[in-house]
Amino acid sequence: MSADPAAAGGAAGRALLPAVDSTNAEGLRRAATGAALPLWILAAEQTAGRGRRARPWASPPGNFYGSLVMRLAEPPAQVALRSFVTALALRDALVALTGLPQALALKWPNDVLLNGGKLSGILLEASGDVLCIGIGVNLVGAPPPEAVEPGAVPPVSILGETGLRITPERFLDALAPAFAAREAAFRAGGFPALRGDWLADAARLGERITARTGTQTREGIFETVDAEGNLVLRMAAGPVAIPAAEVFF
Repeated sequence: MSADPAAAGGAAGRALLPAVDSTNAEGLRRAATGAALPLWILAAEQTAGRGRRARPWASPPGNFYGSLVMRLAEPPAQVALRSFVTALALRDALVALTGLPQALALKWPNDVLLNGGKLSGILLEASGDVLCIGIGVNLVGAPPPEAVEPGAVPPVSILGETGLRITPERFLDALAPAFAAREAAFRAGGFPALRGDWLADAARLGERITARTGTQTREGIFETVDAEGNLVLRMAAGPVAIPAAEVFF
């Protein structure tokens, strides 16, 4: 892996935009036209934001809509582990800004929870050697519970849960160095350097959960996340490693 400290986000540039279709799409466009990377893109509004599986991402004013665009000469499986790097950085930034570590938890594979509700999401998109890490955080508003699929974790916001009002720019000021620190640790020691911290804050570890893919639903005890980032469920026939799924509590 590259040892360039700038690639870890520590020396990343910033682009602050009033509106954009999606920060990930903007990041891919800028990378394709030769923009200096790494680069944080922060938008006050997204007109076509999206989450996992191409789901629309609601973008009310005042929330955080950002992407980190970087170049990585790594295998896809290694690149995909940036979801864990990012989740830990988000938690670090949230702890620093709210002072509420016990209220925050990490939901596999890429959500951060506040008081048990979904506060933020992460979307990784790659094109060639360019990775865009899209991040949405409900700073001041969240979709209504009926806007999410049945059984999904209900969305919450920092303002609604804590009364704290945090601007997107202030959030980025905390997130950028937090990501740089976690990325540096990942580059030095790989996922093993972060896995223990992620598991220490994992939501529902040791409890029964449901993992759904397009074709299969599995229920079991959330045993761990393995060295490749797979969800490990303990089922009647033994442990099963699941590389990708939607998790329901």
